[in-house]
Amino acid sequence: MLVYPLFLSGYPVPAPLSLLDFDYVLPSELIAQTPAATRTSSRMLHVDAAGALHDTQFSALAKLLQPNDLLVFNDTRVMQARLLGQKATGGKVEVLIERITATDEALAHVRSSKSPGAGTALRLADAVDVTVLGRSDDLFVLKFNAPVLEVLEAHGALPLPPYITHQPDEQDMQRYQTVYAREPGAVAAPTAGLHFDEEMLTQLEQLGIERTFVTLHVGAGTFQPIRDGDLAKHVMHAEWYTVPDSTVQAIARARAAGGRVIAVGTTSVRALESAAKLDPTLSSPQSGDTRLFITPGFDYKIVDAMITNFHLPQSTLLMLVSAFIGLDTMKQAYQHAIQERYRFFSYGDAMFLERTTRN
Repeated sequence: MLVYPLFLSGYPVPAPLSLLDFDYVLPSELIAQTPAATRTSSRMLHVDAAGALHDTQFSALAKLLQPNDLLVFNDTRVMQARLLGQKATGGKVEVLIERITATDEALAHVRSSKSPGAGTALRLADAVDVTVLGRSDDLFVLKFNAPVLEVLEAHGALPLPPYITHQPDEQDMQRYQTVYAREPGAVAAPTAGLHFDEEMLTQLEQLGIERTFVTLHVGAGTFQPIRDGDLAKHVMHAEWYTVPDSTVQAIARARAAGGRVIAVGTTSVRALESAAKLDPTLSSPQSGDTRLFITPGFDYKIVDAMITNFHLPQSTLLMLVSAFIGLDTMKQAYQHAIQERYRFFSYGDAMFLERTTRN
């Protein structure tokens, strides 16, 4: 089979694959607009290592885990990253903070009738003065007159995904955040983790299932569509991650005991596999920006199983899943989920995926 190198990934992609290979038709009523009644009450589709499909409940997760398995969570915390305001000229602006780069500076998406140039003054939430310093690729460099994180906590709004049609409310403030979130910096939730509550975490701990954490600050680019049918031309958005020494040691213990490394969410997958690109044996902590684009042909080094939600058609996350369980299995799983009326996307149901033995 002919292959060509995938830009920035370092791994080959089968030449016949195109964007349309990752497309599917989803009835709009299956897009979950609100979370399940309780965090653990979602359904879950289990795809085993042979590609067989099993309908179950997330509350039954413990039955799929084995002694010495390790769960790896992403402990990023979603910022209230959306701010409304106006220019000095009176024109309305909408600001979505992508990354805090200094106490009083940030990179942001800015929407307005006319793109603001360097030196433009903004007044946000009728309380905060901001100056546009310039551009960094497609983002704006903003200077605040107060600590950015304090401004967001006082005046910002939760940035719900674009496919959720209601304005964020008190329920969203609680449920669009994992119970273990502790490192502010994300503009989208690591949604696989939304299914866990404190009671389940305690139950798993009592069963001897160890857990550890990585941090990957999810950017707005997670919803960015791929605009070219040639996958090699897609450049991933950069996201900051860290895999600390405690996690390196936990993975080593799990491996030595014969346990599996189970990533909770595609963001945990990207953090672990990004670290493994720098250190294939993951013998030391790693951190930095990652643009890792995982597609069929990718050689997973760390992750043996993953918990994830259902992803958007033609998305990079759907490609990551396809690389893990195989493209045909992915298509079968998604067709089954649609037929069985699973709920999709951030507030939707879960999948438990075992790395395929059939790739």
